[in-house]
Amino acid sequence: MASKEILVVGFGAVGTIFSLICKRSERAVVTAVARSNFDAVNKNGMHIKSEKYGDVVGWKPDRLCNSVSSAADRSYDYVILTTKAIPDLTTTPQVLAPLLSRPYTENFRQPAYVILQNGLNVERDLYNAIKALDQEQPKVIGTCLWIATNLRSPDVVEHSGFDRPTLGVYRPDSFTATSNTPEESEILNGIASILKAGGSTVSVVAEIQSRKFAKNFWNLAFASLATLTNSTLPAIFRDPPKDPAVTYSPYIAPKTAHRIREYTIPALDATLQELLTLGRALGFPDSEDGLPSDLVQRTIANTRALHVKPESVHVPSMLLDLRNGTPLEVEVIVGEVVRMARSRNVPVPRIEMLYALLLVVQNQIIRKIEEKSKM
Repeated sequence: MASKEILVVGFGAVGTIFSLICKRSERAVVTAVARSNFDAVNKNGMHIKSEKYGDVVGWKPDRLCNSVSSAADRSYDYVILTTKAIPDLTTTPQVLAPLLSRPYTENFRQPAYVILQNGLNVERDLYNAIKALDQEQPKVIGTCLWIATNLRSPDVVEHSGFDRPTLGVYRPDSFTATSNTPEESEILNGIASILKAGGSTVSVVAEIQSRKFAKNFWNLAFASLATLTNSTLPAIFRDPPKDPAVTYSPYIAPKTAHRIREYTIPALDATLQELLTLGRALGFPDSEDGLPSDLVQRTIANTRALHVKPESVHVPSMLLDLRNGTPLEVEVIVGEVVRMARSRNVPVPRIEMLYALLLVVQNQIIRKIEEKSKM
């Protein structure tokens, strides 16, 4: 099988892991765009500490570039976008502008784009931008990604024992497709086969929107809670250590534990119920391929099971952004839900309150960045 040319835009935690996966497949030539961490990675390579792929020191893709412009010198079969989705600052067409304008569009066909980002409708702006080129039907793949990975320093990535992407063709305002066309299947299976050969656990579906909506249950409720309280999730689930020799934090203080159970957990449940109601208004069915009716209880139970454990140390990416002083993905995770609900006259007061509070946090992060840039 001939190798595919793959461009990975964003060389943070997710971008590094999927660059590694593509390279491990032995079916791809991988170019990666590292922006803020280019100098560190170019000098030292990336130190990947993965429970699944091992301890890899000084790893680099086939080509490392410091901008999309410098990478736009050849045709690509797939472009994998792994940057944070912050449309209130920079849209996806702006990030990928060198691939969407001359001379690139005159010399090369548009690749298939794989959008490995959190949030809802993150594919829309790119789809419309490609459509406006009036060349061919946009090839945009939406994804639902489950992965625990963090960038610990500019050239160090930690990764757990799993990476599970689900892939599906993005179709604007379509939530009911039951099959892929032969052309869509070829595009999906082309990248899926590379990721599988590289060791990832991959699923291909006919309709990706409901999967992304279901994934957003966790991000909206739990990532928002962690960010607004500046606490990881054991703070609402984990009992204090029983063995004096075992230490961990955070945990629930026994004197006020009953208030967490009486107020916090039910509030999370009610927030997720609002999402479920919106999902029904969008037409997602009560099924495993849509939005199962027990998804609210399952989301809370599965999250509790992970974070009662003594070894639970995962920091949700939104909270990590807060602690690092970098902008949050608030618009695509929370704001888009509010806009979808308003367009369908579905009341979501708890989600609107989360959005309102996170907007203040986001605003102050941006303010500090702007002040620093003027110094």
